[in-house]
Amino acid sequence: MKTVKYVILLSLIALIINSCKKEKGLSDEEIAEGLKSALVVGTDSSSTKLHKTDGYFGDALVKILLPPDAHGVIDHQNEPLVISLGLDKKIDTLILSLNRSAEDAAIEAKPIFVDAITSITITDAKGILYGTDSAATVYLKIKTFTSLFNVFMPKVKNSLDKPLVGGTSANEAWQELINLYNPLCGEITGWLPITTVTLDTFATNKGLDGLFLKISDEEKSIRKDPAARVNDILKRVFGELD
Repeated sequence: MKTVKYVILLSLIALIINSCKKEKGLSDEEIAEGLKSALVVGTDSSSTKLHKTDGYFGDALVKILLPPDAHGVIDHQNEPLVISLGLDKKIDTLILSLNRSAEDAAIEAKPIFVDAITSITITDAKGILYGTDSAATVYLKIKTFTSLFNVFMPKVKNSLDKPLVGGTSANEAWQELINLYNPLCGEITGWLPITTVTLDTFATNKGLDGLFLKISDEEKSIRKDPAARVNDILKRVFGELD
């Protein structure tokens, strides 16, 4: 009889312990670790994908076009005056070159993102985990965009100076376009001139926007698809959402 009571007592204790564990759930530290891991996986995958040929150019969601003040050039791309100067072809070449520069620089984002992710402290981890499908990406962008921009822009500028398309760099192609198009602007045509001097800031912003969009896609995949959870901490943390 004593043995039976002892077994029952042990069973009750085990049930209480398991119950407490379930109520406790994941700690903030575990959630933070899982979110950081998700962002590391997401940034690594996104940088690698966008670094490939046509990573930017072949994806309509992240493809980089011309700065807003140069959209007039595109509007007049098929006009005889523009075609006679070969500007139509230069526009196409410039857009390709701009995207090739972003693709070239994308791989440089990996260590920058990792440093940013590992250095942040997530105090509202639960809110992020149980937030929107891209809550961690939004958090990362808010907390790190400015510092990432400052580090990433020299990488982009270096790529813009490389002759990646037809032996001409994006910056050279941009200057050629300005030199040919701006003299056509004025009272006679009514066209507005291009005022953006360099592509550095524009290309960096667009490049990072594309990266964060892809990171968001990776985060959504990890949240919804168990197969995308490539390590134990991801399986444990995001398994809470299933």
